[in-house]
Amino acid sequence: MLHHPHFFGYGSLVNRATHAYAAAHPARASGWRRVWRRAPGRPAAFLSVEPAPGVEIEGLIAAVPDGDWAALDAREAAYARVPVTDQVRHAAPGRPEVALYRLADPEHAAPCAAHPILLSYVDVVVQGFLAEFGRAGAERFAETTAGWDAPVLDDRDAPRYPRAQRLDARERAVVDGLLADLPVTRLPAAP
Repeated sequence: MLHHPHFFGYGSLVNRATHAYAAAHPARASGWRRVWRRAPGRPAAFLSVEPAPGVEIEGLIAAVPDGDWAALDAREAAYARVPVTDQVRHAAPGRPEVALYRLADPEHAAPCAAHPILLSYVDVVVQGFLAEFGRAGAERFAETTAGWDAPVLDDRDAPRYPRAQRLDARERAVVDGLLADLPVTRLPAAP
C-alpha cells in the first residue's frame, strides 16, 4: 500500500474549506507553539511555529497525493517545510511521513500597525478549529499561540486574506470573544 506524505496544518490549513486535501485527520504536534510573525515583503502578519519544549498544538494532517508538494509549497511560499513525523500523533492509517511549514526568513519580527494580523485570517483559523475541535479547541488555539500583543486589522467586511470564509453569527461571536480576552489592539479598516 502506498503511503502518501502528509502535511501538518496548524493555522488556516485546519480549515478544510481553504484546501482540497480530502484525506485529512485531526492531529497533535509536540514541541511546537504557534506565533504571529511578519516578514519583509508581506503586507500582513501570519502564523508560524517555533520550537517550544513541553507544548503541544492541535492541527490537521492531510495526505499530499503522490508526494506532489508543488501546489502546497506555492501556497506556503514564505515558509520552509520541516519534517516532524516523530512529533505528530494522529489517527491516520499507517505511519506516513509528516512535515509542517514554518517561517523561513530569518528577518521575521512581531506584527505592527504597518503589518497587522488580519481579522479575516483569524476568522478562517478559528472557524477551522471550531469545526475540528469545538469551542475548547478554539480556546486552546488562542492559548498555544504567542504574539497576540499585536494590532488586528478589522477587515471582516472587506477581507484582505485570500482564502477568507464567511462565518455565521456563532463563529463570529467566538472569534470576537477570544480576541476580547487577548492583548490585541483592534484597528478599524480604512474607509
